[in-house]
Amino acid sequence: RRPALNRYSWLQPVRPNDGIGVSDSETATGYSSAATPSQHPVTVISATDLSKRYGDVLALDRVDLTVDAGETFGFLGPNGAGKSTFIDILLGFVAPSDGTLSVFGHDCRDDGVAVRERVGVLPEGYAPFDGLSGRQHVDYAIRSKGVDENPADVLSRVGLRDDAARPATDYSKGMRQRLALAMALVGEPDLLVLDEPTTGLDPNGAAEMRTILREEADRGATIFFSSHVLEQVEAVCDRVGILQNGRLIATDTIAGLRDSIGGGTKLVIAPDRVDDGTLDAVERVDGVETAVERDGTIEATCTNDAKMDALVELHDAGVEVVNFRTEEASLEDMFVEFTGGERA
Repeated sequence: RRPALNRYSWLQPVRPNDGIGVSDSETATGYSSAATPSQHPVTVISATDLSKRYGDVLALDRVDLTVDAGETFGFLGPNGAGKSTFIDILLGFVAPSDGTLSVFGHDCRDDGVAVRERVGVLPEGYAPFDGLSGRQHVDYAIRSKGVDENPADVLSRVGLRDDAARPATDYSKGMRQRLALAMALVGEPDLLVLDEPTTGLDPNGAAEMRTILREEADRGATIFFSSHVLEQVEAVCDRVGILQNGRLIATDTIAGLRDSIGGGTKLVIAPDRVDDGTLDAVERVDGVETAVERDGTIEATCTNDAKMDALVELHDAGVEVVNFRTEEASLEDMFVEFTGGERA
């Protein structure tokens, strides 16, 4: 008898001596070993009018989204926006209330086995089993996918080779993230689904993660990347989608999003003081989208034409501008603009 599946349990290794037999053509999760096709379809992920209700709560509201083969797609949204619900439907853990979601042409609800055969997943908050080493976790992933890989090589790629023999429950949070990534990479999946992949990683670990993702993209993998760390998304993603209150409110390249808010220039002003009406004076200027105070400076997202107008407005309000500079609007600036002030 197989144990009941829970969230992401198909990634979990089976304990030794569980008495669960696994044939050559079947993994311990009940689906066949992955077969890698020679070519990707043009569209990898396709959602049409996708909705999900939990009682009176509408977690997803008529989401339309396509992700093409070879793309690295960043999926953004504030807490509670519906990102995890979308991923749960994609992986077949939750059925949609309305609409469809397909991966490689397979409906995620009706043909989840075929979907999962071609997907590697790094779930948020992955918890390893007690008593099993990092090597045993990766060895299980190799056996379950029916591929011929050396666990030491996989662990080396994510920086865990020297810790392969240690119980994975002794790993730090960042090391557990690396282990989950190693398991996701086994078998060179056609689609990587990464839910908050840089959680717990220090700056060096996050940089190494980005390098691995670029290597996967170079070999032709499609990457679906959900994260609150917008700098990481901006560094690796070809396109991004912004989800808010269950609705997909923007989908574009970083440059396209920047253009859609009037060029996306950020004006950073160092005034001699910030009074109660200082921000209001800047926000009154035509072409200024947002203005916020950070540590005594004013950061205004605006069109190129509005920059000098904002400085003149401050001067007319009796505020002396000590210094100023312009920057391209970051993904975080654009996210705040699109979501009306919410943060990822």
